[in-house]
Amino acid sequence: MFSKSQWKGLLVMALATVLVACSSGGVKRLDNNEEVALSDRWNDTDSRLVSEEMMGDMLTFPWFRDYNFSQKGNPTVIIQTIRNKTSEHIPVDTFINDIKRSLLRAGKVDFVVSGEEREEIRNEREEQELNAAPDTVAKFGLEQGAGFALSGSINSIVDSNGDQRVSFYQVDLKLIDMTTNREVWNGQKKIKKLADKGFF
Repeated sequence: MFSKSQWKGLLVMALATVLVACSSGGVKRLDNNEEVALSDRWNDTDSRLVSEEMMGDMLTFPWFRDYNFSQKGNPTVIIQTIRNKTSEHIPVDTFINDIKRSLLRAGKVDFVVSGEEREEIRNEREEQELNAAPDTVAKFGLEQGAGFALSGSINSIVDSNGDQRVSFYQVDLKLIDMTTNREVWNGQKKIKKLADKGFF
């Protein structure tokens, strides 16, 4: 029979063992460009690589060369809607930001904001009209118009036999000339991932 002090000692040892077991996993910082595939789902690496490849392809099409011959400065693009048509949650805003970063880094395309962000900026201009020093006020009527609109979708097909699962993603994007409604670029990127049962 254990004494009261022995029971306390055993309890302390048991708690210490549980705490060590819980803390042994730890957290490890990773390089942002290092892929960590915890599942066969769409991930940050897919978003970055697809955006870089597709935007690189977009700049090789004739529309970009023709624009540079006839205009001064960069073409201006507005991103309209990129729809997630898959059955899983894909943060489309992250993908859109990867697209913007890819093109802005190249220094060959300018972007104008759309939707709520544009309205927020217009509201800020109104606030400046009322409250800011006159020589610092951002003027109305000087917004840069977009010459091109980018839109598209992300689709997926998942096939499984119980032991393995194949996840297939297809990203379709198109660029429209806003003056003529002409489709000047159409891009497509496909990703296929195979996962064993233990992975899903």
